[in-house]
Amino acid sequence: MKAILIPTDFSKNALHALQYAQELFKCEKICFFVLHAYSEEVYGQYKTAEKESIEKLKQEKKEQTQKKLDALLGTVIGTPPNPLHNFETVPCFDNLVDGINDFVDEMNIDMVVMGTKGETSNHKTTFGSYTVEVFKYVKCPVLAVPEGFEYQPPKSILFPTDYLLPYKRRELKLLDELAGKFKSKVHCLYITDFEGLSPRQEDNKLFLENTLNRPYLYFETAPIRNKTEVILEHIEKKGAEMLVMMNSRHSFFEDMLYRSTVDLLSLKIKIPFLVMQNLKR
Repeated sequence: MKAILIPTDFSKNALHALQYAQELFKCEKICFFVLHAYSEEVYGQYKTAEKESIEKLKQEKKEQTQKKLDALLGTVIGTPPNPLHNFETVPCFDNLVDGINDFVDEMNIDMVVMGTKGETSNHKTTFGSYTVEVFKYVKCPVLAVPEGFEYQPPKSILFPTDYLLPYKRRELKLLDELAGKFKSKVHCLYITDFEGLSPRQEDNKLFLENTLNRPYLYFETAPIRNKTEVILEHIEKKGAEMLVMMNSRHSFFEDMLYRSTVDLLSLKIKIPFLVMQNLKR
């Protein structure tokens, strides 16, 4: 049984991400953990309060959070419920990123699914402003579902890669199972001006080819321009319903993060964005 973590701020977009995950895995045995991190709701109001006041508010917020999580599940379980799906609620006294990371480690979570925008427009507190932080630091594949994206099975998946990473088998297995069950086309896109691959790239490409053996796999190249524009063009060209990228140090993804161009990509991307982590777990 897969374990899927759904962080929620109780916004419509977070609910949409949960519903998308239910559809994506509707034919699989899944345990959905629905998590709300509420530490900022406590400390935001009582930064200089006495310890007793904070402890009282912590308990109140925990009870309020539990009630809201229970009410949320009441709207998504369905009638009749999917017998393959189990749900557990997780009120978490922590910040969002640390709370997710600790729970991922504790429960050996297979994937985090989250919405890309939240309830408030305040950049410091909005759920969406944490998305890049979750991409960067959570040691687990993270699937971000854009606001307004209507569920479609991912029959076409775009996977930009430079073949420089020693891919983790667990991460690729997840993609292999996901793409395999939909008989998807996975377009591995290498953005380069060079002809041919180095021996290391050839080895990684072969490992990729041998591990992703259930979907239809295509290897393509595109000349270097603005990489974000190239990705967006190929999403349109291939009719992709999902974008997949690998996060690792010295990767193209990290380069995008630190140059902040991922913000532009996230604003323009209209399809779910799966970030696989090439990190030890």
